[in-house]
Amino acid sequence: MATATPSEIRVGAHHEPHLGFLRSYVFSVDHKVIAKQYLGLSLFMALLGGAAAYLIRWQLAWPETYVPGWGYVEPQQYNAIITMHGTIMIFFVAMPFVLGAFGNFLIPLMVGADDMAFPRLNMMSFWTLFVGSAVLIASFFVPAGPAAGGWTAYAPLSARPIYTGVTWGQNLWLIAVAIEFASFLMGGINFLTTALNMRVPGMTLWRLPMLVWTELIAAVLFMLSVGPLIAGAFMLLLDRIAGTSFFVPDKGGDPLLWQHLFWFFGHPEVYVVGLPGFGIMMEIIPVFSRKPLYGYKTIVWGMIAAGVLSFVVWAHHMFVSGIDPRLATPFSITTILISVPFAIIVFSLLVTLWGGKIELTSAMLFAVGGLATFIIGGVTGIFLGSAGLDVYLHGTYFVVAHFHYTLMPLAIFGGFAGLYFWFPKMFGRMMNETLGRIHFLATFICFNCVFIPLFLAGVAGNPRRIYEMSSYDFLKPAQPLHVIATIATLGLLAGQIPFIINFFMSLVRGRKAERNPWHANTLEWCTDSPPPHGNFSQPMVVYRDPYEYGNPDAPKDWMAQNEPPAAPAPLGGGQIRRTGTR
Repeated sequence: MATATPSEIRVGAHHEPHLGFLRSYVFSVDHKVIAKQYLGLSLFMALLGGAAAYLIRWQLAWPETYVPGWGYVEPQQYNAIITMHGTIMIFFVAMPFVLGAFGNFLIPLMVGADDMAFPRLNMMSFWTLFVGSAVLIASFFVPAGPAAGGWTAYAPLSARPIYTGVTWGQNLWLIAVAIEFASFLMGGINFLTTALNMRVPGMTLWRLPMLVWTELIAAVLFMLSVGPLIAGAFMLLLDRIAGTSFFVPDKGGDPLLWQHLFWFFGHPEVYVVGLPGFGIMMEIIPVFSRKPLYGYKTIVWGMIAAGVLSFVVWAHHMFVSGIDPRLATPFSITTILISVPFAIIVFSLLVTLWGGKIELTSAMLFAVGGLATFIIGGVTGIFLGSAGLDVYLHGTYFVVAHFHYTLMPLAIFGGFAGLYFWFPKMFGRMMNETLGRIHFLATFICFNCVFIPLFLAGVAGNPRRIYEMSSYDFLKPAQPLHVIATIATLGLLAGQIPFIINFFMSLVRGRKAERNPWHANTLEWCTDSPPPHGNFSQPMVVYRDPYEYGNPDAPKDWMAQNEPPAAPAPLGGGQIRRTGTR
């Protein structure tokens, strides 16, 4: 007699055991609860990062004036605010949002598993991130203030307290970032093991939803690139507290070594954050175009190629840092080559949209808006890949605008698209579409009004990392551009209020969600909203690809992955079965 596997036993047991409040909602090992914890932490940290952006922009628009709700921003405070804004938004907002929240919630559901492969390790990864976040926030309250060496912590500025006047602020920054990296190493191990080893029958690699592919590739990139930077962080910490000289030039150290270690991780990190954002778009656009995703296998191979190339482009961040000029040409070539796989993804999504029966829900608006804004980031990246042009543009606001046009469309627009799309599955209720559209319009319009002026300021030669520009005659013509960007920033921040209202109002009063309100194909829509403990009431079997939409021979325009193929019509009397042979 056949015996059930442990996975089959757990799938069948779909009622939540009575473990008490702490075990069920705080120290839970359920991937869905952990995903919501990641989501809550990332949204809280986004409030801190947004507040820092407000202070930065106000100081640049109206230098050395009173900032409402804050006071006067001093030069050292400004450096600290710049440092913490970048650190929070990249490491403690974007990564927990698109990796921690969506990866944890969706990977088991999309492959038909009952949970992550290592539930306790999954819980530990979140609480490790929580500790790292607490350490970073604690650095605001040490006597000398938080880190002020920039979010990249370039040595020698960050290597000795004498350079910045910062003591434990920078130390806590290094500790917090190292802890955060340890957290996502644990998460990456879980993502890989779950997606590769816990797929249900029929779920081949070429039937995986694109979000799973992007989370897998992102996990591999992170695990292969983060080791040198963790080592570098401890080396930098030793320079600060133990008197070593890894990065201190007057003692024989090499400050460029830190830049190599940072950007060897930092450029793959762009794709660690960006690829899941693309994955979200690739899930949403076919659903609301009612068309199959164009070029599935080409996209997958393109993303793998981009991941490989991401390890040989890091020095384009260092064209003006004193590296051997003979390295400029090969790194320029690889930088321009890496745009090809992303062009493939963009064109595939555009072809998917072409001729589709498009429904502009809030999720679709954020997906298409994110795609449109990313194109600007990609095109401007080609300019910066040219070493000769980069020498002029690198230290200007052009780079600031390009960086935001690359990451924000994928991590923030993509993240919001995913949240509007999967909110019914996460919480069992529908979000308000009117408030969602208002949120999109405010975010899309104000985002472009913030950063397009900064492109213009950069082309005009406006250097970044300047505390106030009114003292420099050659910078005064660019001042109105910063005023426009700051007013738009205030609008961008205010534009998040409809989202906050919508989120909490929908949790309480939103219309109850069906299992599959969007008529999508992937397996997460084949269970209740929200899914029960164990995810599925019976084991899943996959029979088809995830993007079979608009089949003219099917009775409906969507075909769920677990929907078996139709049985052939029975032969009637006198009928002859055609076999295709003579």
